[in-house]
Amino acid sequence: MNKRRVIILICFLVQIVVSHSQAQHNQLPKTKNKVVLIAHRGNHVLVPENTVASTKEAISAGVDYVEVDLRTTRDGYLVALHDATVDRTTNGQGKVSEMTLSQVEALQVFNRNKKTLRIPQFHEILEVCKGKINIYLDFKDADPEKTWKQIKVAGMEHQVIVYINKKEQYGEWKKVAPNLPLMTSLPENVKTEAELNQFLDHFKVEVVDNVTNPEFLKVLRNRKIQVWLDVQSPTEGPQKWQEALDRGAEGIQTDKPGELVRYIRNNNP
Repeated sequence: MNKRRVIILICFLVQIVVSHSQAQHNQLPKTKNKVVLIAHRGNHVLVPENTVASTKEAISAGVDYVEVDLRTTRDGYLVALHDATVDRTTNGQGKVSEMTLSQVEALQVFNRNKKTLRIPQFHEILEVCKGKINIYLDFKDADPEKTWKQIKVAGMEHQVIVYINKKEQYGEWKKVAPNLPLMTSLPENVKTEAELNQFLDHFKVEVVDNVTNPEFLKVLRNRKIQVWLDVQSPTEGPQKWQEALDRGAEGIQTDKPGELVRYIRNNNP
């Protein structure tokens, strides 16, 4: 075999390896809607966010995922809470990381509809979701090993995607659960296609959120990485939903899960 053929063969093999590596993704949880639909903090417009009740309402709405924010109490229990403090959503004050589980569970969770509930432990959310809805786990402040253990005990290994908030969380999750699908946002310093490819070469994720740049979308589609868009806001409605669909979003996170499900089914059969 002459030198020219050897070079051509090497280039061909390198291309195959690169293409193969780009195509390797962990399997996302099964979904039922044409577009992946996520209830932001549960159906929290109807009932308090990140509670068992808002999770049940998300299931009733017919979406594919319920978003759950995860934090840890001072004594090491995993609880569903968005903020670092309990000030906004409960009748208490202080950082959840400085409170014991008994202190956290004694609080009343409320919102504008005046219903009062409590902050649930993560295992309670898992039990409600099993076989009914997937979990989009917004990993705020918790231990991946302890979290994965609870996921396995609940039999939810194939019903969870983890949203990575910090760079170090990526390595921790890859070590603990290498086959679990991961999601993240693009760093602010990713400004070019080359920088995007470099980032994706180091962080093997299945989903990124809120990308609308056409060139970036092309890169992500070539790599078989899904894009999920956040449309949740007090003013969200058909216009924003259709804009997300027109952009080709594979997933949409919403504050109005029931209405969005109906819109998708009626307008995008």
